[in-house]
Amino acid sequence: MIPTPETKLFDYPKFWAECLGPAPFLPTTRAEMDLLGWDSCDIILVTGDAYVDHPSFGMAVIGRMLESQGFRVGIIDQPDWQSKNAFMALGKPNLFFGVTAGNMDSMINHYTADRRLRHDDAYTPDNVHGLRPDRATVVYTQRCKEAYKEVPVILGGIEASLRRIAHYDYWSDKVRRSVLFDAKADMLIFGNAERPLVEVAHRLSQGGDIKAMHDIRGTAFLLREALPGWNGVDSRTLDTPGKIDPIPNPYGADDMGCELGSKFEDAPAQQDAKPVVMQPAGAGRKLKPWEKQYILLPDYDQVRADKVLYAHTSRLFHLETNPGCARALMQRHGDRYVWINPPAIPLETDEMDGVFALPYARVPHPKYDGKKIPAYDMIKTSINIMRGCFGGCSFCSITEHEGRIIQSRSQESILDEIEQIKEKVPGFTGVISDLGGPTANMYKLRCKSPKAEATCRRLSCIYPDICGHMDTDHTPTIDLYRAARAIPGIKRIFVASGVRYDLAVEDPRYVKELVQHHVGGYLKIAPEHTEEGPLSIMMKPGMGSYYRFKEMFDRFSKEAGKEQYLIPYFISAHPGASDEDMVNLAMWLKKNKFRLDQVQNFYPSPLANATTVWHTGKNSLRKVTHDSEDVPVAKGGRQRRLHKALLRYHDTDNWPLIREGLRNIGMAHLIGPGPDCLVPPEGRRPAHRGGRSQPALTKHTGQDQFKLPGKIKPKGKGGDSGGKAKPQGGGKPQGSGKPGGKPGTRASGKPSGKSQGAGRGGKPQGTAARKGPKRK
Repeated sequence: MIPTPETKLFDYPKFWAECLGPAPFLPTTRAEMDLLGWDSCDIILVTGDAYVDHPSFGMAVIGRMLESQGFRVGIIDQPDWQSKNAFMALGKPNLFFGVTAGNMDSMINHYTADRRLRHDDAYTPDNVHGLRPDRATVVYTQRCKEAYKEVPVILGGIEASLRRIAHYDYWSDKVRRSVLFDAKADMLIFGNAERPLVEVAHRLSQGGDIKAMHDIRGTAFLLREALPGWNGVDSRTLDTPGKIDPIPNPYGADDMGCELGSKFEDAPAQQDAKPVVMQPAGAGRKLKPWEKQYILLPDYDQVRADKVLYAHTSRLFHLETNPGCARALMQRHGDRYVWINPPAIPLETDEMDGVFALPYARVPHPKYDGKKIPAYDMIKTSINIMRGCFGGCSFCSITEHEGRIIQSRSQESILDEIEQIKEKVPGFTGVISDLGGPTANMYKLRCKSPKAEATCRRLSCIYPDICGHMDTDHTPTIDLYRAARAIPGIKRIFVASGVRYDLAVEDPRYVKELVQHHVGGYLKIAPEHTEEGPLSIMMKPGMGSYYRFKEMFDRFSKEAGKEQYLIPYFISAHPGASDEDMVNLAMWLKKNKFRLDQVQNFYPSPLANATTVWHTGKNSLRKVTHDSEDVPVAKGGRQRRLHKALLRYHDTDNWPLIREGLRNIGMAHLIGPGPDCLVPPEGRRPAHRGGRSQPALTKHTGQDQFKLPGKIKPKGKGGDSGGKAKPQGGGKPQGSGKPGGKPGTRASGKPSGKSQGAGRGGKPQGTAARKGPKRK
C-alpha cells in the first residue's frame, strides 16, 4: 500500500491568523496589507508569473493553501530583479520566502527549441517579454537573501523540481549542479508542493529550524554527510554496486512488483543480488527493503565528465519516483551532498477537493486593469479533473514533477467548479473549454493491485503494453461527462486535453461518448512518429492503436451525423530518429495528404529521459554500460533543420535542403515529379506559391488510406541498408498510443491548470497536422 501521511492536508491546527479570514486577493503591496489590517506577512511568495488567482496557477494554489492554514500570505509577482528593493516591498516575512520561476521554466519561456530568443510571454500582462530573468529561481533567491539574509528561502515549481540533481542544461550545453547550490536556498520542494510545504510552514511557525527538517517527503536539501540511521548503496560505478550497507540492487528489479516489469527491464544477473538486513522499527515492525535506504549517485564531477555515468545516474533517478517504494538519493557536489527524500504522498480525493474548493477569485489581480494575460485567457473556463500521468513518455516531465499515480477529484467537486465558473468568470458564455488534465482520459484510473502500485518501478504502466494491473474502465469519466452536460446553463463541454488513445480503445463506450458529445470538429492526438527507432526511445507505441482509434472516431462521428477530424502531432529531431526515419515519416504524411502548418523540434528539457539520450547518445531506458549501443541523435543545427524541413515537405522553401539531405543518405530516387517522390527536381515550379502552405488535409475516408508505405531503402552511399533505425530498447511498440496534449501536458507546457502547488513550465513539444488553433 502507498503510505498514509501522519496528518491529512486540512487537519493541522490552524495558525492564529485564521481569524482574519481569506483575502479577496492575496496582497501584492503594503497598501493592500494595510486594507487587510496586516502589520506583516508570515510567508511571501515570489513568482515569475503575473498573479492570477486561479487554480491553474501554482502560486495561487500555494498561496490559498497556506492561507487556509491560517497564515498571512503575500505575493511578489514579476519583481524587478536588478536590485533587492522589489523583494522588500512587503517587508520581512515572519517565516520564509517561497520562490518559483512560475508555471513555466524560465529558460523554455525565453528560448525556442533552436535556442532563439522568444518575443512574448503568455504569463505576463499584454504578452510582454522580458519581465522575468533567465534562471529566475536562482536570481530571485539571491535577491531574497540580499534583502533578508536570515530568512529561509524554499524553492518550488517546475524549474526547481527538474533541477534538483546535477542535470544537463541544453542552453549552456553542459551539465550544471543542483539548483540548490547555485541558488543557495535552504530547501527545495519538488512536485506538487501542498503536503510538504504545509508541514514545513507549521513546523517553522512552532519555532522549528529549517536546517533540521530532514524527514519531510518531497524535499531536497544540502548536507555534509549522510543522515544518521540510514543505510546506503554506492552506485557511482557501472559495475556491481559496491557495498556501503546491505540493501537490494539499486535497479530495483527485485521489488518491481508489477506484472509486466520483466518485459521492460533487463533483469540483473543473479549474482548481483544483495542480502537485505532487516532492522526492527517502532513496535516490532520490520523495515521494508527501501525504507531508511539511500542510493549514492555518481558525483557531479563524474557525471559532468562521463556521459555514460550521466545516463546511468538518470536511470537510477527515474527508477526512484514511486512514493510507495522510492529510496532517498544522495549526490556529491564538491565537499557537500544534495539529499533528495522520497516523493510526497499523493493527495487523496477529499484533499484534492479541498485544494480546488479554496476561495479563488478566478480572475487576474485588479492591478492589471484589464490587460490581457494570454495564459489566463486560455484556461479561464477549463477545469482540471486530476493530476499525474502513468504514460511515461520519455520527452515529458510529468512523472518527475507530478508522479505516475493519478490523483482525482470527486465528481461533486468538479461540478461545483463549473458552477463557480458560471458565477465568477466575466463574460462566461456557457462553454467549458476543457474538462481534462495532463491526459484527458486517466480520471480515476489506478492500479488495481495496491501491492503492485506501492512497489512498481516501471517507467510506464502502458508501455510496451498496458499492464494487467491497470484499470481501463472509463465509467467514472463517462458519468462525469454526462453529469457536467446536464448542468443548467452549460451549452457545450469540450475535451481539449490530449487523449491517450491506446487506453481509450480499451473502452469503446468512452470513445463514443467523447466523439459524439465533446469534440468541437477537431480532436488532438499524438502518434509523435511512425518509425520503431524513435518510438522506442519515446516509449510510444506503434501506429496500430492509432488506426483502431481512427476507425472508432470515424464510425462514431458518422453515427452522430458529424463531420470531424483527427489532428495528429509529431516531433521532429527526437533522439532515436535517423534521417531515414524522418524521410519515412514524411512519406507517410504525403501519402495520407497531411500538410503540417507548424513544426516543433525536440526540446531537451532538464531531467527528461529523452534529454538524457539526447545528451549522452545512450539509451538510459535500459541498463547502461560503456558498450551500450549508440542511439542516433540529431544534434547539429543543419540536421535538426533537415528533420524539421522533412515534416514540411510541401513548403517550397524547404526543397533545396530536402534534396541535399536525400542525396546525402542515398535516397535521391525520392526527388522527382511522381506521386511516390517526396519533392520535385530542381527547376520545377510549384503549381501554387504563397506565403503559407496549403491547409492540412485531415479527412480520410477509409483505413486503407492510412497504411504505411513500404519502408524506403537508401540507394547508393550514405544510408544503412534497412532504411530505418532498429528499436533502441524498451521493447517493440505494441500498437498503443499516447496523447497529444493541451498545452501544459508535455515536457514543460503552457498553462493547463494540470499542475498545482508547484507550478509547471515549458512550451509544448510536437508538431500538428491540422487547421485548428496554433501550437508553438
